Amino acid sequence: MRQTDTSGAASVMRAISQDELGDPAVLKEVELERPQPGPSEVLVQVRAAGLNPTDWKHRRYGAFLGNPPFVLGWDVSGVVEATGLGVTVHKPGDEVFGMLPYPYGVGSHAEYVRAPARALVRKPEQLSHVQAGALPLAGLTAWQALVDTAGLRAGQRVLIHAAAGGVGHLAVQIAKARGAHVTGTASSGKHAMLRELGTDELIDYRETDFADAARDMDVVFDTVGGADHRTRSLRTLRSGGTLVSILLEEPAALADEAARLGVRGEVMLVEADQAGMSAVAALAETGRLRPVVAGTFALADAAKAHEAGETGRTAGKLVLDLG
Repeated sequence: MRQTDTSGAASVMRAISQDELGDPAVLKEVELERPQPGPSEVLVQVRAAGLNPTDWKHRRYGAFLGNPPFVLGWDVSGVVEATGLGVTVHKPGDEVFGMLPYPYGVGSHAEYVRAPARALVRKPEQLSHVQAGALPLAGLTAWQALVDTAGLRAGQRVLIHAAAGGVGHLAVQIAKARGAHVTGTASSGKHAMLRELGTDELIDYRETDFADAARDMDVVFDTVGGADHRTRSLRTLRSGGTLVSILLEEPAALADEAARLGVRGEVMLVEADQAGMSAVAALAETGRLRPVVAGTFALADAAKAHEAGETGRTAGKLVLDLG
């Protein structure tokens, strides 16, 4: 029987944790004490939580979080259960979604999560919790790369690598909403989906060298990485163009190589950002941004979700559905 507090509410919760680094088998369902919101925080009952490549990288290597134990998950959509001291932007019962502060605010792969109130925004009514749970980290990454970093404007040409991926397919929609001409790289089996999302030109990277097919780009958004891939991407830019990479590899080398070619190269790490989340929510409310949900999993099946994600063949997002 679950423990309860004096109000009758459960004082423990189910969560997916790990005690060691490794393959998906290290993920276990456990019972943990339910967190309580501190000042400027809210407690959210999680209805859905997206998964991202950073989840399996942290599970396997620790990355920013170091050694376990820890509960993964940065995406969250759910209902505010309680508010901490000083919170005015949300009330109990509000449906909210957002990204926990990356990388150290992790923990949404659980029944409840504590979050800074201003990391979250109201969930658009048009989105289910599963759809909303798929959006935050990937949507913020795309927004911050294309809008905040590259300053993408109407009429510009953008090349989006891995355009059918979790970040890429949202970047396509954000770029189209900005009025840009979008070229995407993806295998041919994903082209139909990308056309439906508005991609103007498509390059099957298995058949065609994108560096030969893409020219005079104003912006390149690179979610693939690698020195050779970076060099070829830089050469697709017009003079003064910008490449934004979310691969945290050799940022100084990228900046130097870009400067030699008369362009700009930036390495970006996504940040919790209420203004950015509000922009993502506004696009979703008007139907200009919709996540493609490739699959949903119960919380207890988180390991299976990681296995599916690590194949690298997913088009769109995977989501834990907590109902």
